[in-house]
Amino acid sequence: MDYRLQSDHELIRKTVRDFARTKVAPLAAKIDREDWWPDVLVPELAGLGLWGVTVPAELGGAGLDTVSWSIVMEELSKVSGSLALSVAAHNSLGMGHIVQHASDEQKRKYVPDLATGKKLAAWALTEPGSGSDSAALKTVAKREGDGWILDGSKQFITNGHVASTFVILANTDPSKGNKGITAFILEKGTKGFTLGKKEDKMGCRGSPTSQLFFDHVKVSDAQRIGAVGEGFRQAMVILDGGRIGIGAMALGLGRAALEKSVAYAKERKQFGVPIGQHQAIQWKIADMATRLDASALLILKAATRRDQGIPYGLDASVAKLTASEAAAFACREAIQIHGGNGFIVDYEVERYYRDAKLCEIGEGTSEVQRIVIAKHLGVRG
Repeated sequence: MDYRLQSDHELIRKTVRDFARTKVAPLAAKIDREDWWPDVLVPELAGLGLWGVTVPAELGGAGLDTVSWSIVMEELSKVSGSLALSVAAHNSLGMGHIVQHASDEQKRKYVPDLATGKKLAAWALTEPGSGSDSAALKTVAKREGDGWILDGSKQFITNGHVASTFVILANTDPSKGNKGITAFILEKGTKGFTLGKKEDKMGCRGSPTSQLFFDHVKVSDAQRIGAVGEGFRQAMVILDGGRIGIGAMALGLGRAALEKSVAYAKERKQFGVPIGQHQAIQWKIADMATRLDASALLILKAATRRDQGIPYGLDASVAKLTASEAAAFACREAIQIHGGNGFIVDYEVERYYRDAKLCEIGEGTSEVQRIVIAKHLGVRG
């Protein structure tokens, strides 16, 4: 594999980096401190095609590849993990499920508004009683006439309070286990569909995480995605792709922490010299850089395999696991390098640390990634 990025990828990196530094960075602290959804950035992101990065041009998207998507996520995350998370949940999960698994008619109906940022998407799999064990979901969809009745609840749904279009995973036949799960498209404002509280989170604040409730919600069969019982399989495909984006998000946060640490080590003096002259600090920075560079190559490998149509599920889990743990390590070390300053909000590394922790949890915990990797290697049946 050629690890060098193509010229168009480098242009995408520069474009998104410039946007993140000029438009997002001035708002990043406010987003975090006030748990504020930056709606003012929605049209700006749309102008760059970032609400439909990999969506085909005929559906209103930018038509870019997965490598480009990973670059977008890395550069946004360097400035705001919160904004990057919402962009990821929209692209990879909510809209991604429709783009990859819906009918052509459904795509024409829903995707253009989503890809251009006129509407935002959310994806609802997790429930109060089913997190890592996603097949244990209790939300049900029962046949009624030529449609369905949806009852249940969802938890930890990114973009819940700002999305207009939702993909809901529901159990249509509990007797069939994960083969009884089906996906449906649901629009905000549907009778019986309500939002619960917006969670007050440790990190990625400003990216709304919501509860959803379904009380006898009527859904037409035209809102069903794919065949009855295919929802779980579809969801696993979506999560494979989503892990590349979350890995890239972790990479961006880790590299931001590294950049801040290198700059700080050159300026901060102790014992008469910049702290970067001390071997203890040099080794921390070297370890941070090494783990992050390894993560970058693994993300590039997974993204490239996906773009080439080669099975990439194992690679996505390896990349996500490595990058998320590398980012957590790098952000933790960044705080240590900054000493007391690293523990206060004026120095951004504490925010990076809080944001990076999510990457070890969301879209499959580190423990789940290890299970997935072991299964791919034939260790687990």
